[in-house]
Amino acid sequence: MELKVVRIEKPDEVNLILGQAHFIKTVEDLHEAMVCAVPGAKFGVAFCESSGPALVRWSGTDPELAALAKKNALALSCGHVFLILMRGMYPINVLNAIKTVPEVCRIFCATANPVEAIVAETEQGRGVLGVVDGVKTKGVEGEKDREERKALLRRMGYKL
Repeated sequence: MELKVVRIEKPDEVNLILGQAHFIKTVEDLHEAMVCAVPGAKFGVAFCESSGPALVRWSGTDPELAALAKKNALALSCGHVFLILMRGMYPINVLNAIKTVPEVCRIFCATANPVEAIVAETEQGRGVLGVVDGVKTKGVEGEKDREERKALLRRMGYKL
């Protein structure tokens, strides 16, 4: 077995959901979940098929994000792994809808941070073991940090 680190390439303002599913209709169902959860959603989704022709299946409403999702999925090349890249919205807006898609088995991360996937490669294929989401923790928040966090959530409209 060989371990690899695959960095997900994306613009800083793009959020992502990286997960694993189990069936070829995953792409259509993820697409449907996205547009039903956020009308007008701008996203690209790609899914690594793990049998038969073993292709990257894809969809989306934004050509740039769809192309980037395909590129990243091919770099991962891990069976049944999917990647959703989204712009102008946050994973919190769609995550529950994504988790209720019957094919979805797990979510590795949902973030805007830089992401590295830890990938194991065997003679059979490749799989995601886990992810590195963002940077190493630098300390514990103080009172000023707490106030800034609460203010940010209110500016974003997530808290009253």
